Amino acid sequence: MPASGRGKFRIAVCAIAVSLLSTVAAAPAPATEAQLAAPGSFTHPGVLVSRPQLDFVRGKVNAGAQPWTNAYNQMMSSKYASLTRTPKPRATVECGSYSNPNNGCTDEREDAIAAYTLALAWYITQDARYANKAIAIMDAWSPVIKSHTNSNAPLQTGWAGSSWPRAAEIIRYTYTGWSSTGVNNFATMLRNVYLPKVIVGSNSNGNWELSMLEAAIGISVFLEDKASYDKAVTKFRARVPAYIYIASDGALPKTIPGTGRDTRDQLVGYWQGQSTFVDGLTQETCRDFVHTGYGLSAIANFAETTRIQGQDLYPEISERLRHALGLQAKYELGEAVPSWLCGGSVTRGLGPVTEVGFNALNGRMGIAMANTQRLTEQNRPAGSNNLFVAWQTLTHASNPN
Repeated sequence: MPASGRGKFRIAVCAIAVSLLSTVAAAPAPATEAQLAAPGSFTHPGVLVSRPQLDFVRGKVNAGAQPWTNAYNQMMSSKYASLTRTPKPRATVECGSYSNPNNGCTDEREDAIAAYTLALAWYITQDARYANKAIAIMDAWSPVIKSHTNSNAPLQTGWAGSSWPRAAEIIRYTYTGWSSTGVNNFATMLRNVYLPKVIVGSNSNGNWELSMLEAAIGISVFLEDKASYDKAVTKFRARVPAYIYIASDGALPKTIPGTGRDTRDQLVGYWQGQSTFVDGLTQETCRDFVHTGYGLSAIANFAETTRIQGQDLYPEISERLRHALGLQAKYELGEAVPSWLCGGSVTRGLGPVTEVGFNALNGRMGIAMANTQRLTEQNRPAGSNNLFVAWQTLTHASNPN
């Protein structure tokens, strides 16, 4: 073959290779070593909310400022802030699809949210009754629960496992009344019952793995488990590009190697039959906004925790997250859905999930997000979805820390 022919052949081969590899999410944007490795020392409290963030909130509530005071009142009037709550631990939590059967699923999730709610109430009021009630709930579950079973077990573990360490971090590091036995039992529970289930990830719809990874990163911080922390970050950096599409991905969304979703038909099927890809479309947009909201909330919550730990992943994911929040917000607000998107119809119900991501991208990074801002402010104060999202307006509205 003449030299010029060999050169054209090499170019053609390279072009084909680039085309085939463009859909693989194995190589996200380069990151520094600090982004890839667990911190040398962990920051506590450091799961979703930090001490400076908590101090900001307490100051705003004490001053009667809005929207924090309304958000605080909403939280304190909820069932989760009750000082008479009776926890309902069980050894085996069995959760089928859509929590059917529901053998302890609601009890576990809501007890975990209650522990987090009470921990926030303790920090804001400095009333020890709330801290002691949070401890009572955590101490009730930690020596009892041994496993999660049935088809929704990984997701259930992710949901409850996201709330537990938020509560435990606040109590352990801002209150002196939690016994060493209680702390050790709780750590053992997270290490043996929750972490092994969530750290392996999931090949299901993306919100599953994202929720599981949120739990994994929070548990890793509480346990100061650097290996699990690193594994969670690595999985997160591959999953986010495979969940949110942006135009620079090319003709098709990213995928994760080894999932068996490599061809166009396979990817379109996984993306709920959607074949036109635009900035901010998620893998579950055309399924419904409820599950999309789970995924977006878990992404923001995960990044918030790593930022507190000194590893800011927001710059890496900001383009995807801002477009995803913006696209979903636009149609959640009622804009007519074009015929090329989800067959011209979407199932709304995004939920109270935008505040953390909006504060990070708009408030701290200065990114304009008109639709997301309108939806976030319209929905304030954001309450709880009774699964794993709770009180984001209180904790993150305009929080500069």
